[in-house]
Amino acid sequence: MTAPDPALKSLIADPYAGYARLRADAPVHRITGPDGLPVWLVSRYPDVRQALADPRLALDKAHAAPGNYRGFALPPALDANLLNMDPPDHTRIRRLVVQAFTTRRIAALRAPIEKVAEQLLDAMAPAGRADLLTAYATPLPITVICDLLGVPQGGRHDFRAWTDTLITPDPNRPEAARAAVKAMLGFFTGLIEHKRTEPGDDLLSDLIAVRDEQEGGDRLAEDELTSLAFLILFAGYENTVHLIANAVLALLGHPDQLTALRAEPELIDGAVEEFARFDGPAPLAIRRFPREDVTIGGVTVPAGETVLLALGSANRDPERFTDPDRLDLRRRENGHLALGHGIHYCLGAPLARMETAIALTALLRRFPRLALDVPVEQLRHRPTLRARGLLELPVRY
Repeated sequence: MTAPDPALKSLIADPYAGYARLRADAPVHRITGPDGLPVWLVSRYPDVRQALADPRLALDKAHAAPGNYRGFALPPALDANLLNMDPPDHTRIRRLVVQAFTTRRIAALRAPIEKVAEQLLDAMAPAGRADLLTAYATPLPITVICDLLGVPQGGRHDFRAWTDTLITPDPNRPEAARAAVKAMLGFFTGLIEHKRTEPGDDLLSDLIAVRDEQEGGDRLAEDELTSLAFLILFAGYENTVHLIANAVLALLGHPDQLTALRAEPELIDGAVEEFARFDGPAPLAIRRFPREDVTIGGVTVPAGETVLLALGSANRDPERFTDPDRLDLRRRENGHLALGHGIHYCLGAPLARMETAIALTALLRRFPRLALDVPVEQLRHRPTLRARGLLELPVRY
């Protein structure tokens, strides 16, 4: 296996048809991953759900067997984050973050999010057409997460370029990824120092207080603090961008559901769950490494090999969801896995849900004649399995 497996390429070009073929064939497949190394892909809902919560499947790269993992190397100050940790460190840090990431703080963001959404729509309105990704779906979450962290207005413009470079790296320009990492590290180091001298009513100031004031062995190390800030920014807006844009595309492709949501705006909370299931922003969970030989779906996966859990496939499994390829905003039982399951369940899920609900409600109210501005066949998705997201979403209104 010296080249990416054809099955893997099909998951980028036509993911849900590809997942259907994999599910029908077997619950677990050994294929060649994007980096040319063999990986085990888990495709069916019960196996993915169970594996997400299986403590034998580690996130810490130290459990990868030699030669079995070739991930992008981050410096320690950005790498010591929750996506690379297992208990007890994961438990300790998540507990500390929860102290700052409170329900009160999230609820207090509702009015500011609504205000930003209206401002962005005001700016869009005169033109009558726009790339919804760049004009709305991207700046809204960036503004929200920067406000949450306390990032000054003048320091926000480079985030999108940095994260684009890391999510879809150009193999012909490896220096670009290194430069993006260096820039992000310098930015967060400087921001933390600024917040230490001038703390504010923001999440990063609270995390710094947890780092500097917590007594005993539970306190954050400096690398853990910087890595947390990086992760909250990176994951806190990137997934929401794609959740909003994918939801709009799904609605425009299902006029009956769009009509229903316009007629009954109170459907929005259940609709957000259905959008996450139908075409979520994360096709795969973060890779895992068995601490010991593990049986998944009747297949034995050797210790130290790389396991990919296909969230996008599990969320379209007909054994779990009735008519799974149909968008149904009134779906009653929706135990989707788009936001994870178990101890690694997305910490920012309540914020992502609220942002998406506000964004869609405002958009549909302001633009009753919203429509795609190009044939759907011309839309392009990111050429990566790291994210399920569009490169642009031209609309007219």
